[in-house]
Amino acid sequence: MNLSDIQPLINGLQAHPNWVAFAIFSISFVESLAVAGVIVPGVMLLFMVAAVAGGGALSIEASLFWAFAGAVSGDGLSFFLGRYFKESIATVWPVRRYPQLLDSGTRFFDKHGGKSVLIGRFVGPIRPILPMIAGMLQMPPKKFFIFNIVSAIGWAPIYILPGFLVGASISLDIELPPHFYPVLLTALGVLSATYILFVRLQWGLQQKGRSYNYIKRILMQYHFTQQVWKGLSNRRADGGEFPLPSLVLALMTLTLFILVAQAVSYTHWFDVINHQTSTFFSLLRNPLYDPLVIVITMLGDPKVYYIAFPIFVSLLLFRGFYAAATHISLAGIATALITHGLKAYFDIARPDLVINGPASAAFPSGHTSGSVVFLGLLAAFIAQEIQQKKRWMIYSLFSIPMLLIGLSRLYLGVHWASDIVGGLLLGLCICALTRVSYSRYDRQALTLDMFTILAVGLWATSTVLYIWLGLPEALSNYQPLSNVKP
Repeated sequence: MNLSDIQPLINGLQAHPNWVAFAIFSISFVESLAVAGVIVPGVMLLFMVAAVAGGGALSIEASLFWAFAGAVSGDGLSFFLGRYFKESIATVWPVRRYPQLLDSGTRFFDKHGGKSVLIGRFVGPIRPILPMIAGMLQMPPKKFFIFNIVSAIGWAPIYILPGFLVGASISLDIELPPHFYPVLLTALGVLSATYILFVRLQWGLQQKGRSYNYIKRILMQYHFTQQVWKGLSNRRADGGEFPLPSLVLALMTLTLFILVAQAVSYTHWFDVINHQTSTFFSLLRNPLYDPLVIVITMLGDPKVYYIAFPIFVSLLLFRGFYAAATHISLAGIATALITHGLKAYFDIARPDLVINGPASAAFPSGHTSGSVVFLGLLAAFIAQEIQQKKRWMIYSLFSIPMLLIGLSRLYLGVHWASDIVGGLLLGLCICALTRVSYSRYDRQALTLDMFTILAVGLWATSTVLYIWLGLPEALSNYQPLSNVKP
């Protein structure tokens, strides 16, 4: 199917915008339905229909809701088809036309168990077949629908937002700031280079890596360093792994943070880049983007973490991981105290660009440091349970919301670029030190169970509720001063 085949559908929806919601639901439903999702070009269709919605046919909230509802319904029907037909599903058309797909999905489910429904939502060709396999293998319905709903919450924005924003941009004829694309390409290049450097460093410093073995040989020659190495290595049955990547990261980020803090406090090195960055983002501001960016920035609000940390600490205590619970608690408390203490000490004024900005000082960014510690620890505990060569993927995935939260503060005009850099370095340092300290208590794997899923669901629900209730006030507070008439 190509664009010429889809164009009549797009033309029809533009002429009858009342059908856009039904179209989003139907395409999401079919995209998530067993086997049909492989045949139908759901990604292209959703992008095009979302673009129509973004042109004014449907609100962003309604578009996300109908995509979510269609995805949950499609996976749910696939699940019950699998439970009804069981093993005989392989002989039912059109499943019998794709035996290799069924075999691949079954192997994936055998390897990952129930969480394959969550992971599989975002995994290529086998995605629409996994709910049916879950039903065929008699996965409990309650467990399935928890995975189904949680995964759909993340799936809907990924599939809807790109098309919606494109459609809205075209309809509003948005004028981008000067040199937008060169700045964007340069930023992406620097970010990509940083990621590559970080991944290569992680590989070399991980257990059995060349740098890891070299440093180990040197430290084992001396009694004191040998005791430190053994004392900080974890207690896993597969041999002690020294937290060398975390230790190096802690030392590097601490050093860089001290340098940045000194530069911000006693020099004018950051003045030019701070004001140029602030000007660039102030030119980029647009009423279309504001609600999405404000939602992103609210994900980094301290109140979100005041809820999140107790939920996950309680989960760890309930499951008997007392050392992990203690370390996460101390990391959260330390982040709050150090961030607020440094703000008071440096007392750097924020940009005065919004109607009712935060009352605290600017450096370092609390939203950035808080999100980095929370998401960084979450990524670290997950990455510890997978193969070393794949850990970079977890860190890369979790770094995306960290960066988006930091960028949202720049876009809204409530922080300088140096504040974001400082918050990022501070958060990484606290996160790395926490992992170094916890390593010696790391004796058994943190496995995924029903209580963990419930905790994630509770956290997601409380976060959505917080944003839903606080968004109107946030939209008012973050309104740019340029919109206020004298």
